[in-house]
Amino acid sequence: MSTASSTAGTPAPDIQPAAPSTAPAVDLSLEEAGALAPLVAPDAAARRVQAGAVLVDVRSDAGRATTGSIPGAHVVDRSSVAETFDLAGAARLAPVLSLDTPVVVVCGSVRGSGPVAAALRAQGFTDVVHVEGGAPGWAEAGLPIERSDEASA
Repeated sequence: MSTASSTAGTPAPDIQPAAPSTAPAVDLSLEEAGALAPLVAPDAAARRVQAGAVLVDVRSDAGRATTGSIPGAHVVDRSSVAETFDLAGAARLAPVLSLDTPVVVVCGSVRGSGPVAAALRAQGFTDVVHVEGGAPGWAEAGLPIERSDEASA
């Protein structure tokens, strides 16, 4: 029970702060969305992943179908980020072992990855970055992408 009281003298209900939204930040400029969490160039992101960071792709199925899949990325629905990164939860992403686990978030643009990276940082994760240019930037940097036509060949 809360110790706070309302003006009528009755206990006020416990109010939990709202979790940061993981919805795409369509109302923000690319610069504002990029500033929601540390932003790294695609090649720096790839080096972090190669060194052991968990690569998380929060694009929709349609986004991955358009741009291609990033080999080794863990596909996470943006609406389940809190549960997927709950260290005590049954749905926890297996390679996420502690709040210090390095995480790289990629989406179609920083408007998608920025809110997710910011939400993870708000959840207590200390080493979270997102990719400048998103998955298209990853591909333009010459980093591995699997296109659906390549997967069926």
